[in-house]
Amino acid sequence: MQNTPTQMGDYRTQETLETFSFLPPLTQEEVYEQINYMLGEGLTPAIEHEEPAKANNHYWTMWKLPFFGERDLGNVVAELEACHRNYPDHHVRLIGYDNYAQSQGVCFVVYRAKSW
Repeated sequence: MQNTPTQMGDYRTQETLETFSFLPPLTQEEVYEQINYMLGEGLTPAIEHEEPAKANNHYWTMWKLPFFGERDLGNVVAELEACHRNYPDHHVRLIGYDNYAQSQGVCFVVYRAKSW
């Protein structure tokens, strides 16, 4: 069996940032759907950012504190955009913390750095 190259290259050695890295970039509408799902599940949103050179081997920097009790899509989107404006050369990701399981329930990159 012959391996055929894909658009992403070799998936076994491709650096990825999160679950959706193997898919085409999410559209704005798809990002909103993911945020609505996260909020609907009662997860606590938090935003992190990091420069591309450190994204895979370094803890990401948190943007403000987690948004405990936040249930408004507009507020989460506004904070994502503010983080991206302040750090345009960084990756920006959204995390949904599960307070019951005390772990991440959702995590995906909303803005990728231009140099990625």
